[in-house]
Parts: sequence; C-alpha cells; structure tokens
Amino acid sequence: MNWSFAIKSYLDYLKLEKSLSKNSILGYENDLRKLGSFFSSEEHSILPSKLSSEDVSNFLISLSEIELSARSQARVVSAIKGFFKYLKLEGEIVINPGEKLETPKLPKKIPSFLTISEIDTMFAAVDLSLDNGHRNRAILECLYGSGLRVTELINLKISNLFLEIEVIRVVGKGNRERLIPINPSAIKFLRIYLNEYRLHLKIHPDHLDFVFLNRRGKSLSRVMIFMIVKDLAQKAGITKNVSPHTFRHSFATHLYEAGADLRAIQLMLGHRSIITTEIYSHVNPEHLKSTMEQYHPRFAEDGER
Repeated sequence: MNWSFAIKSYLDYLKLEKSLSKNSILGYENDLRKLGSFFSSEEHSILPSKLSSEDVSNFLISLSEIELSARSQARVVSAIKGFFKYLKLEGEIVINPGEKLETPKLPKKIPSFLTISEIDTMFAAVDLSLDNGHRNRAILECLYGSGLRVTELINLKISNLFLEIEVIRVVGKGNRERLIPINPSAIKFLRIYLNEYRLHLKIHPDHLDFVFLNRRGKSLSRVMIFMIVKDLAQKAGITKNVSPHTFRHSFATHLYEAGADLRAIQLMLGHRSIITTEIYSHVNPEHLKSTMEQYHPRFAEDGER
C-alpha cells in the first residue's frame, strides 16, 4: 500500500466511521501529506509498511528543525498515531511505528473573552439599516447567546429552530446533537431576519434550510463569519484580537462568573469532557477569590484570617 492510497483510506475511515467534520479531516490530511511527502522523497522512499519508530522520530525531528510550534507538533503526532493505529487494525502493518510517540506537553491557554460592555458595543456597531444588518445582529446574538462554534452557526438549519419554546438543535463535533436554550433577544433578531429580509433572497435549492445566507442565497462560509466579526470589532473600537470563538469564550465565562454550574456549561458548549470546560474556572481570579471568601471556612465573616 503506497502513501497516497493509505492516507486516502484513513481519511475515508474518519469521514464514514468516525463522522469527523470536514475541517478536522482537512487538518489530518494536511499533516499526513507532510508525512507521506517526507517518506516518498528520493532521500528516504519508505512505504508505510516498512516504516520504523526511528523513521517516524526522524520525521518529527525535521519538523522541530523548521521551528514548527509545539501545538502544531502535537497535532501532527496525534494524526500519525491515529493513522498507524488504523493501518494495524486493517492488517496493513504488523508493528505500529507511532505507538510509543509522546505528544508534546502544551501549556493551558487561558481563553480571551469580551466584557459585557464590549459585547454591547459590538452589538451596537451593527448597522440595522443595511440589508444584512439584522442577519449580522442575529449572527452575533447566536454566537454569544448560545455559545455556538462557527461551523455550528453556518450549518444551523431552520428545521432545527424551535423558537416557540426558546430552544435550538445544534449539530456539533462528531455529528453529536445537543439542544441549547436561545434567549429572547436572539429570537427577536432571528425572526426579523427570517420573516422580513431572508424572504427577499433568491435562495439556492440546496440551501433552503440553512438559516444564514449570503446575498446569492447560499450558506455563509467560515471566512465570511470571521470577516463580519472582525469588521464589527473594528467599528466598535475594540483593540482585542476578536474572532467568532471569542463570543463562545465570552458566553462560557459570563455564565460561570454569574454562578452557572460547570456541568451545565459543558452540556451547552458540547464538550465531551468536563476537563475542557474547567478552563473557564481559571479565567477570572477575582471570581475565584470571591468564591473562596464566600464559602471557605478559613475566611471569617469578620475579616480575620
């Protein structure tokens, strides 16, 4: 089995059996293409079935030499381990050369977020007099009000809106579905957009059920959502590096700071593990301090320590 065929087989497996998203599969493909190119060169020319653990280590060393970040190296290691595990299960290799690879330890990155005031400023920056104004406001409301990922937002379907009971159904990573509450403000702007502005579009037959459309009647791309958010941040005078994911972080942070249970936040964000959600308990030290002062027995009511 040559590299091209082996990689294609693995990507098909990820798509059909693991139900990974297009973006995840594209990431795996890019990393494995690097691996395949490295061992298809005249200098190396080794088939997947002949690869040793030493060969894989040499490949990773070559990545570190081009100053690939630790996070990118960790992603490549993950792709390699999954790839060779699959090949062994399929009987294409006898020994898994990636089995003992160690993933670089990554520092936990505290997510950046917007304050409630900054959120309000961005909402106010939307020009509702424009044709796409109510659409853009509804986009921000859904990103912040329900904590949606970009992919979840652009794939949101009209058939999954249950606005009467203030709930939407979202399809997240691995095609896992979850129900998320949607607030009255988001409902208001969604209804205006759907009932007044979207009706005037000439909608492509394949995109009739998508909520958010461009002027050509097709679903919005990830890039377009990023551009909308960046443009509004600039108009609002916000100097932070704002992306659509910033609204998701803000959603979780503000819920936690208001006293929401981490388990509930986990369910709404669609995190598979509570460990992923726990990052939000480290965002605001003042919140942790006030929690200690309120609940820990060593923090006396009279202020004595």
